[in-house]
Amino acid sequence: MTGTSPHVTSLATAPPAFESELGSVTLVDAGALPILSGLSIKRVVLEPGAIREPQWNVNANQLGYCLSGTALVSILGNLDVFSSFVVTAGQMYHVESGAVYHIENVGDDRAEFVLALRDERPRHFSLHDSLSAMTDAVLGNTYDLPASAFAAFDRSPAQQIVRRTGAADVPSTAGLPNAHLFDVEGQHPPLSYAYGDARLARKQYWAALEDISMYSLRIRESGMREPHWHPVTGEMGYVERGHARMRVLDPDGALDEYVLNPGDVYFVPRAFPHHIEVLGEDDIHFLIFFDQAMPADIGYRASASAFSREVLAASFGMPERDLPRFPFTPVDPLFVARVNPSDPIR
Repeated sequence: MTGTSPHVTSLATAPPAFESELGSVTLVDAGALPILSGLSIKRVVLEPGAIREPQWNVNANQLGYCLSGTALVSILGNLDVFSSFVVTAGQMYHVESGAVYHIENVGDDRAEFVLALRDERPRHFSLHDSLSAMTDAVLGNTYDLPASAFAAFDRSPAQQIVRRTGAADVPSTAGLPNAHLFDVEGQHPPLSYAYGDARLARKQYWAALEDISMYSLRIRESGMREPHWHPVTGEMGYVERGHARMRVLDPDGALDEYVLNPGDVYFVPRAFPHHIEVLGEDDIHFLIFFDQAMPADIGYRASASAFSREVLAASFGMPERDLPRFPFTPVDPLFVARVNPSDPIR
């Protein structure tokens, strides 16, 4: 059903914004998925020896999740604060808007990242193009050099991915703890059930976050993400593994149901009710990004406990005696057990 819904598209099959033998950059923004608001997503692939050139985002903080490989990330932020660290599979990094950074594959295998950006139409500058915009004389004055030192400077348009010559220069301190780095998959799941678990990259556990966060969500065939909505945050999800069905209700009453496959990206605007369930026997793994540092939700279970049975019976137009015996739920669970057969796919 991918491609027929306003809520979902595929990052895996989207045309790359940049591609060469060194790797690729693929973007899903509001141009590709118009419903996006406050979030967008990129996939970056770096072959061994490849470098994502130094650049900075103009209008978006960024979260990166390493799907595979080993990479060196260096960041120069506001007030000349510098960080350099190594990222491996299952780890994340954070880059503030305006901070110049690079990603470099320092391993022997392909490195792959999913990047969430805190704007539906992110923009960036490259260090290459920024230096090229200045004259030789201006650059010479900047670096206390003669203008002739920049005579051979390459002023062709920047390439997003370039090749490293020689061995990687990994600082001896790159393996130390860093405020920009978070080992989300190394976290003991704060929410764990027999039928699913969630690892949480949010401000409660990662102080660097201000306006973005991520849940690494795994759901087993025996479970289901409870129907719910997020009062103050949009939700953008990336399917890392597995197949699922999702249903979203729009305010005009339109009901959108679609199947999610690996590589798909979906977006649910704030306060839209939705749910997720596994299709097939394999677990699913989602990376779910939010436009808040501390996302929260309201679920259907607690909603049924918040009002009297008289109110619920009147709302549903039925005698109170016929109303289901809703379990008392003061705090919503993230997952619920799937005790009934799956509905057929429409």
